[in-house]
Amino acid sequence: MPLALPPQLPSVLIRRAAFERAGLTRAAIDQRLGLTDEEFRVEGGLIVVGPVLDEDGLAAFVTDLESAGLVYYEDFFDFSGNWPDWIRVFVGQV
Repeated sequence: MPLALPPQLPSVLIRRAAFERAGLTRAAIDQRLGLTDEEFRVEGGLIVVGPVLDEDGLAAFVTDLESAGLVYYEDFFDFSGNWPDWIRVFVGQV
């Protein structure tokens, strides 16, 4: 089932297999970003983290993911959240 992305703030989409391969944990990400249940969602092979607090938080999180061995675009991708409230965006993995 597709996951809705909220407007206004960026979200990060991560391939679940890459997340697990890198040994990442939800607990570590929660501690780093202070997430709620609605800000860390898993559906099938896709993880959605966010909305991330701001651009600085996004940049730091992207650096963390790359340091863990994930490759931007191949393993994860950031969605800007730069769209109006009247548009709904849904994501899923093919």
